[in-house]
Amino acid sequence: MTPTAMLVLATAAFLATHFVSSTPLRPAIVAAIGEWPYVGLYSAVAAATLGWMVWAYMGAPRETLFQGSREISLVLMPIAFVLLVCGFYRNPTIVGAAGLMRSDDPARGIIRVTRHPIMWGFMLWAAAHILAVPSLRALIFFGAMLLLAAVGTLFMDSRKRASPDWARFAGATSHVPFVAIAQKRNRLDWREIGWLRPAIGLAIYCGVLSFHP
Repeated sequence: MTPTAMLVLATAAFLATHFVSSTPLRPAIVAAIGEWPYVGLYSAVAAATLGWMVWAYMGAPRETLFQGSREISLVLMPIAFVLLVCGFYRNPTIVGAAGLMRSDDPARGIIRVTRHPIMWGFMLWAAAHILAVPSLRALIFFGAMLLLAAVGTLFMDSRKRASPDWARFAGATSHVPFVAIAQKRNRLDWREIGWLRPAIGLAIYCGVLSFHP
C-alpha cells in the first residue's frame, strides 16, 4: 500500500468513527454497554484513528496540487482562534448547555454572528492549512477535518430540532456567519463579546505562530 493510500484509509477510518455517533448504531451500542462506556470506547477509537491519520500524513509525499496562499492563511487563522475561544462561552450548541436556549435571549455574544462558532473555527483552521500547504496529503488530511466540521454542524442542528426551543433559537441565529445580522434577525453587540476572549484567541494565535510558522 502506498503512503498516500494509507493516509486515505486512515482518514476514512477517522471519519467513520465520528459519523457513527449520528447513525442508529450509536443508540444500539449505548443500549448494549451503557452511555459512559460508550463515551470511553468512542474517545479511545477516535484518538487511535487520529493518531493513525497523523502518522500516515507524516509519511505521505508532499505533492503540490495548486498555488497556495500563506497570506490568506495568516488572515484566516487568527479569526479561527477567536471563534474557538469565544465559542466556549454561553453557547447553547455545546454539550450540557442546551438549557441556554430557554433563556430570554438565547443568541448572545458570538452566537449572534453564527450559532456554530467552534465548528467555523475548525473549518477556517482546516481551510487555512490547505492554502498554506497545498499538497495532496494536506487536502486529504485537512479536507477531512473541514468536512467533519461542516457536516457536524448539520448533524448538530438536526438533533437540536427536537427541542421545543429550537425554532426561536434558529430564528435568531444563522449557520453562516453574519447572515442573521444581515437579515436583521439579530444584531452585533461587541459589548457582549468583550475584549478578553478575542484577546486570548489572538494571544494563542501569536504563540502558535511563533513555533509553527
